[in-house]
Amino acid sequence: MKLMDAVTVLGSLAQPARLKIFRLLVKQGEDGLCAGNISKKLGIPKPTLSFHLKELVNAGLIDSEKEGRSITYRLQPKRMNQLMNFLMEDCCQGKPELCLTKTCDESGCAVG
Repeated sequence: MKLMDAVTVLGSLAQPARLKIFRLLVKQGEDGLCAGNISKKLGIPKPTLSFHLKELVNAGLIDSEKEGRSITYRLQPKRMNQLMNFLMEDCCQGKPELCLTKTCDESGCAVG
């Protein structure tokens, strides 16, 4: 990932509604959610939601698939992985084993 790509991705997440949408779609996995369900779950009006979804699609973080009259939005994990790799590229002065990692499950997160 190039610097300007990272800036675009980070910029798309630097807004509360878009970050909530992204996190919701992360939880949904491959199934994704239709726009109407996203609107209901997050309480975001449909016109506003449409704008935010477009920004996330343009950044490559999510994609959309038209299914009949509805559009389903899904996470693009490859793009998020590219961002994480870019951010961690020079972690701890070239010693990534020094960087803390977290393991999370339903009971919480543990540093390990």
